[in-house]
Amino acid sequence: MKISKHGGDIYTEGLLKERALIDYSSNINPFGIPESFKNNINDILNLTVRYPDYKYRKLKQSIIDYHFKYEKVTLEEDELLLGNGASEVLEIFIRSINKLLIVVPSFIEYEELGHKWCQSVEYSFLNDNFEYGYDDILEKFKNCNGMILGNPNNPVGNRIDIDRFKEILDYAEANNKSVIVDEAFVEFMGENKSLTKLIKTYKSLFIVRAITKFFGMPGVRFGYGISSNKNMIKLMCESQNPWNVNTFGEHAAICSFNDEKYIAKTKKWINEELIFFKDKLSTLSFVEEVYETNCNFILVKLKGVTGTDLYEECLKQGYVIRKASNFRGLDDTYVRFAIKDRRNNELFLKAINNIKL
Repeated sequence: MKISKHGGDIYTEGLLKERALIDYSSNINPFGIPESFKNNINDILNLTVRYPDYKYRKLKQSIIDYHFKYEKVTLEEDELLLGNGASEVLEIFIRSINKLLIVVPSFIEYEELGHKWCQSVEYSFLNDNFEYGYDDILEKFKNCNGMILGNPNNPVGNRIDIDRFKEILDYAEANNKSVIVDEAFVEFMGENKSLTKLIKTYKSLFIVRAITKFFGMPGVRFGYGISSNKNMIKLMCESQNPWNVNTFGEHAAICSFNDEKYIAKTKKWINEELIFFKDKLSTLSFVEEVYETNCNFILVKLKGVTGTDLYEECLKQGYVIRKASNFRGLDDTYVRFAIKDRRNNELFLKAINNIKL
């Protein structure tokens, strides 16, 4: 059986076979689409009869307001790069780099984009505790002119130590190198965990954000990049097609960034459910280790069973999980689970606890 390189493939074994599957492979907010977007959908639909504002001024202002309110960071319009999903922004950032360093294991797309656009790709592996090895990163970075890593890391879920990371940013700043930080999951980690507070200090820093994960809308493609390197942002914007963000993406983001109830509810949920789900996973007979995480997914090391076998058994129970063997540095003894709401988590735990392996 061919297994997707990404999470979220409920089509191959599910929808295309007219089979309902519950997706524990992609790490999406279980509350789904914010009510603020749903309640305005008819008005937004009426806007599709005309082109979006080609400068996206209202959208950019909503991003600026959001970051000021929740991160106490003052951004400017010309520090923003808008994209049709975070993938477009990642590609634009990565293609500006000749020799790329990737901290792994990490999101598969980094490697694919690196091999597509860069002359060479090198790797720095997490240490034995699956934490960032800052000394190794800095040493490997000397041979590259750009690097990328996640805050938090995907698939592990650990966050960047800002004080240690400043050493790398200082080096990048002094040597005209680029540092890309993917913060697709950062809102799940709680307050004051984003690196946006460092944007004004380091022109070498490029941050990628999106509405995909926290706001539960992977099908509405919108992401954005942040950097105080305004000249670079200007050149990148000029390389894009006009109206690259459609009306639904534009207004989904505007509604989401202003939905205080949704944001508060999500943060309360992850604070409670992460502890519950992690504790329950650790009691399963085929789980050797449950790794510390700061967000809405959990990496697990298995014992007595392979990730492939568990994946196939979960399919029989109506669930899709994320095999981790195609993450560089991991093998078929690892899987990743998304965290959902309590009811679904209890049903999932009951189902996999009854699997005969």
